[in-house]
Amino acid sequence: MRKSLFLLCPTDCLESIINMEFSSKNYFYTSLGNAFVSERETTENIKCLIAKHQITNVCFVLSSDNEIILDAMQGRFFDQIKGLDDLYAQIEKEKESSEVMYPTASREFSVISYFLNHKIRELEMELGSLSSQKIDFSGQVYSAFEDSFRPIYSPLACLEKYNLN
Repeated sequence: MRKSLFLLCPTDCLESIINMEFSSKNYFYTSLGNAFVSERETTENIKCLIAKHQITNVCFVLSSDNEIILDAMQGRFFDQIKGLDDLYAQIEKEKESSEVMYPTASREFSVISYFLNHKIRELEMELGSLSSQKIDFSGQVYSAFEDSFRPIYSPLACLEKYNLN
C-alpha cells in the first residue's frame, strides 16, 4: 500500500476529505497557511516520519478558499498573528509572479500553485537524499465548491519574474 504524507493548513480541515479521496495510508503535518519554516527540527521530524513509515509520496494541499492565503492577498486581518509576516511577504511575491504569467486566470489558484511549488522545492532541498527510495512530491488545491482536488500548475508553468538592469 502506498504511504503518503500530506502537508496542509489546519484552517482547511481537509483530513477526512483526503482520507476519503486518496486510497493510501495517509499521514498529516499541519502548519498555518502551509508555511512551515524550514528549520532543522521541523525537517528532522519530517525526515524521521518519512523514514519510519516508509512514505513514498509527499503532497502539499491547500483549499482554494484558505483563510490565511486569501487574507495575505487581500485584507491582512491576521497581521497580529506571530510568524505570518514572512508568509505574507512570500504570498505577495507569488501574487506578483502569477499576475505576469496568468493575468486573467483564477488568481487564487495561480497564487497557490506558485506558493506550493516554492514550498515543494524548499522541502526537496531540505530533505536532500533521504534514502535510496524515491519520494514523489506534488501539490493539490481543494475546491469546496466543486468538491474536488486539482493538481497545481507545473513548476515549469510557474515562471518567476526577474528584472535585469
